[in-house]
Amino acid sequence: MEFNLTIAIIVITSAVSLYAMGKREVLYKLMMNPYMVTHRGQYYRLVTSGFIHKDHVHLIFNMLSLYFFGPNLEYYFGEIFGPLGPAYYVAMYILGVVVSDLPTVLKHRNNPTYNSLGASGAVAAVIFACILFDPLSNLYLYFAIPIKGFIFAILYLIYSYVSAKRSRDGINHDAHLYGALFGVLFCIVLYPDSIRIFLEQISSWKMF
Repeated sequence: MEFNLTIAIIVITSAVSLYAMGKREVLYKLMMNPYMVTHRGQYYRLVTSGFIHKDHVHLIFNMLSLYFFGPNLEYYFGEIFGPLGPAYYVAMYILGVVVSDLPTVLKHRNNPTYNSLGASGAVAAVIFACILFDPLSNLYLYFAIPIKGFIFAILYLIYSYVSAKRSRDGINHDAHLYGALFGVLFCIVLYPDSIRIFLEQISSWKMF
């Protein structure tokens, strides 16, 4: 049986998250606190925050999303980069956690009460990387409404941008937005031909 990196990430993230949920002091130690990162040099939080979650619903939603998209991206990277594919996949995921949080660190660096946690930024990077390679695949809103991947991407970016500006629901929409953009940028830098592949598929699409 071939080793699956996505399953490994899900297992590790679930184990750490469930452990931290039962120990609040561990949860607070691992979550992303911009003030502690900036003023106390606790840079490890930029990584560890992506392996803990607020509650079971938060964890299940992120891990299900990763489960549905991660194996596809593993396949694409394997086909494109060969033996380096797994390394690039893990690198993109970890960097997705870090990069998606950087704008939040800058925005809230002087606010000691602000905290953020979850793998949403990295998961968004994986989803958008998949959409870049296969923009015409169907995604299902609420598990029922089919929508083309590239259309979902546009709507998602608009929603995340507007929600980040409002900042009223306690969700770190900046992490979603910048994680998604990072996933696309990472693939374009490593494999510039991905732009051509994306545009060719989009140009062949017919609404009816």
